[in-house]
Amino acid sequence: MRMENTPLPSLAEFEAVTARAFAALPADVQTACAGVILRVEDWPSADQLSGLDAMDAADLTGLYDGVPLTEKSVMDTEPRPDFVWLFRRPILAEWAERGNVTIPELVNHVLVHELAHHLGWSDDDIAEVDRWWE
Repeated sequence: MRMENTPLPSLAEFEAVTARAFAALPADVQTACAGVILRVEDWPSADQLSGLDAMDAADLTGLYDGVPLTEKSVMDTEPRPDFVWLFRRPILAEWAERGNVTIPELVNHVLVHELAHHLGWSDDDIAEVDRWWE
């Protein structure tokens, strides 16, 4: 839902939209995802793309980097933090292409999708509850 003269949100504004989306999640999801570090960048890095089978940076709106809760163990040595990355420029491109959603709606969708990976859901599990493409 783009107004022609509406300025695109800055990175800082996008971070605020992401924080509001997280704050609007159910309390149990927030608790389960409390240790996840949320990051917003304009584009994925070359390192992030390297493990994704030649995915185009313009197509990657979000990325979960961590060990899903279903695979964590108290026996893990030096656990590293989990990250959810949202990529502003690809999200804005998808928003402009769709034309039927708001930026906060799209950010919420991407955030929920990536947090679902943290919770141990597969893409098929996510598709059962989030039929975004319809």
